[in-house]
Amino acid sequence: MAGVWSGYLTFGLVTMPVRLYSGARGERISFHLLHATDHARLKQQMVCTQDGAVVPRSDTVRGYEFAKGEYVVIPEEQIKAAAPATERQLEIVEFCRADEIDPVWFEASYYLMPEAAGRRAYAVLMRAMRESEYIAVAQLSMHNREYLSLVRPSRLAGVPNGQQREGLLLHTLFYLDEVRVADGFGAAGGEEAHEAELKMARQLIEGLARPFDAARFEDHYRKNLEAVVAAALEGRPAPARPAAPRLAPVTDLMASLKQSLEKLGAAPEKKAPAKRAPRRRRAA
Repeated sequence: MAGVWSGYLTFGLVTMPVRLYSGARGERISFHLLHATDHARLKQQMVCTQDGAVVPRSDTVRGYEFAKGEYVVIPEEQIKAAAPATERQLEIVEFCRADEIDPVWFEASYYLMPEAAGRRAYAVLMRAMRESEYIAVAQLSMHNREYLSLVRPSRLAGVPNGQQREGLLLHTLFYLDEVRVADGFGAAGGEEAHEAELKMARQLIEGLARPFDAARFEDHYRKNLEAVVAAALEGRPAPARPAAPRLAPVTDLMASLKQSLEKLGAAPEKKAPAKRAPRRRRAA
């Protein structure tokens, strides 16, 4: 696996050589644009919007649009010179608790691994963070951008054969002006919830609870597209897919919760019928 960044992790006055490796990569079926008449591959070209000429990459420069349609050209060497010290340095600037950062901040994940000369310092930092239950906030420059990052010890929970491993993961984070909070988010928190509904909802959650295992899940969209491509290669019709069920908002929440529990085979607890008081015999 090729590294995506190498440099030094700094922790106070402690410096250790490290390397970053991509932690995940999305897999999907991709298609190419073809000419509809002869199925030849189409290619993209850079075309000048002023004279319509095709421009080779060697004749391009970088420009910043400071007003509509007006640009100032910035030489490539000045762009490179603007790189901060974090271009080769992953600097831990502070520590915080994990529950202080919501996953909405996370952008991408990387394995942070030490070079041979940094293994001891790496192990000390990792174990100290695990025992203190703190995670690190850091900054580094990579791919022409300075990233706000989070470093945390991990045993790769949920990853096959990951339980026997422990190391540091780095998550690049969005900056404050990049995180958008949807209008109205949290408005449902003030809605009334009856105890009977909460009880059934908790039972449904417990009935669906099980240890996470990624092997139980697959990308159905990709699988269906693979079947479509296979059929096209073999000259067969594309396999038919059942229509998606039509959904509608719940009108009777209690009934829907009860039916969900019954479908799980865990019907809600029924209250024992109240005992009737014995009838008194009439005096003769």
